Amino acid sequence: MPSVIKVENLSKAYQIGEIGTGTLSRDLERYWAKMRGKEDPFLKIGEVNDRAKKGESNIVWSLKDINFEIEHGDAVGVIGRNGAGKSTLLKILSRVTAPTTGSVKLKGRIASLLEVGTGFHPELSGRENIYLNGAILGMRKAEIKRKFDEIVDFSGVERYVDTPVKRYSSGMYVRLAFAVAAHLESEILIVDEVLAVGDAEFQKKCLGKMGEVSKGEGRTILFVSHNMAAINQLCNKSILLKNGLVAMNGLTSKIVDDYLKSDLLTEAYVNLSETITAGIGNKKVSFVDVYLKKHGRSDSTRLFSLGDDMHIYIHLQFKNPNQSQVRTSIELKTVDGIKIANMIDEDSHFQVSASAENTALYRITLNDLRLYPGTYYLSLYCGDTSSTEIYDYREDCISFEIIDGGKLTSRYLPKSAGLFFLTPEWKKIE
Repeated sequence: MPSVIKVENLSKAYQIGEIGTGTLSRDLERYWAKMRGKEDPFLKIGEVNDRAKKGESNIVWSLKDINFEIEHGDAVGVIGRNGAGKSTLLKILSRVTAPTTGSVKLKGRIASLLEVGTGFHPELSGRENIYLNGAILGMRKAEIKRKFDEIVDFSGVERYVDTPVKRYSSGMYVRLAFAVAAHLESEILIVDEVLAVGDAEFQKKCLGKMGEVSKGEGRTILFVSHNMAAINQLCNKSILLKNGLVAMNGLTSKIVDDYLKSDLLTEAYVNLSETITAGIGNKKVSFVDVYLKKHGRSDSTRLFSLGDDMHIYIHLQFKNPNQSQVRTSIELKTVDGIKIANMIDEDSHFQVSASAENTALYRITLNDLRLYPGTYYLSLYCGDTSSTEIYDYREDCISFEIIDGGKLTSRYLPKSAGLFFLTPEWKKIE
């Protein structure tokens, strides 16, 4: 298969603080080097982008010596922690920003969806922005006109297509932007974390469309997401970035598996108040954090064995200290997005309610885990008990791993064996 994207020795440096070097002579030296096509002489003092450590220079390498190739028709996931360099990589591939060193070779037209409403003019209507955004992405007017009805139908904003987009919600914005990008007849589709804004139905629709253009139309997709279930579902290959470096590159199943087991995600605590993905809901009640513990241990963990008792701790914040009608649930899914269970508080004869301090910590215990080895995701929901009003919903906000048979069995347990470890009574009938 021929390569449609080839990245060689790609690096991107950013200067912290002032834009210039600090002196006129150094600025002139930098300008002269640039005019001659030479490397910036003052970037050699830079360092990798490790946010956990205090830097010693004012230059940070968001990406450092990146090398990879992507073949025609591949769906490639780009994963890694915040600050790993994922968005910077996609901006360079989309030619939004230029690399500091190295080269990128692309074959074919690119459709990029990097941020909500990129290329949209707030004063123009949805109809006008479809034509504007399509033109920015390289579509001809006749091509846009031919696909206009299909784009509007996919986005679901038909009723408001002649309304200025400044009145659109962020969800409407992103649905329309994704619809335009997905319907462009491009060879390469680049999508950066756009699904975080949409609801569950729209996310499923987007994944279906990206799978269609990748497998059905043979187009190449680059997809950045923190949702490992979505990455597993869509992408056959993945690239793991860590501190601006390529940590792993290969089959998605192995990359995701190793990523979840690596030191990147060993701390089983998620501060939901600081996550980029704010979830959906009006936040009358909101999730502050979530963490996991194994019974008998004081430290948090994401690694469990068959037969363990798992404690799920959720911290809730209430805008109204008298809030009483709250339904809270925890959804359990496989890494492929298959729903296993939805555990609702009232089914366990329990009622979540506010406290005088406006915050409350709850512990939910899953006794005697019987899940086969593999990766599982927890989603958190809280809403009104008497209506469909959603207070807060955090999809796939924390994952955990079942690693072995634990106290129940010492035999090898393949991940393909199923979901539940069941031990019925065995008896020979003469």
